[in-house]
Amino acid sequence: MAKLKIRIFPDPDLRVKADKVESVGQAEKDLLADMALTMYLSQGVGLAATQVGISKSLVVIDVGDGLIKLVNPIITKKEGAQVSEEGCLSVPGECIKIKRAKIVVVNFLNEDGEPSRIKGEGLFAKAVQHELDHLSGKLIIDYLNPIKKLLTRTKSCRRI
Repeated sequence: MAKLKIRIFPDPDLRVKADKVESVGQAEKDLLADMALTMYLSQGVGLAATQVGISKSLVVIDVGDGLIKLVNPIITKKEGAQVSEEGCLSVPGECIKIKRAKIVVVNFLNEDGEPSRIKGEGLFAKAVQHELDHLSGKLIIDYLNPIKKLLTRTKSCRRI
């Protein structure tokens, strides 16, 4: 396993839309392991492949309940709402209040290429939505109006 370089805004790789993974092979398994190591060493709770400059639909998340590796994740259901501050490993030093669904259902392939589904709430739901934004080239700062983008300089929230 190797620590990967996390891209920092305004790196153009962060705006790339991830490609669907056609099959899960050893390269994808190795990349997921490297992404997990990178996330843990960076003290984050989630990481998308686009954040390390790789345009593949891969995500790792661990909100304290164990590592989850998602290939081609798609949110199929959202319920409720939660508003909280989010930070981002690719936008260090910024914390943005974002409204997200409180509960999500996600379809994905696991690291063995098997179809899977998970339902989660709270921080997990927030992390999934945050990482799927990355796979679409969207960042937390995109939730701000232009004036707030200039004024936001809070540093005291959890990085996802």
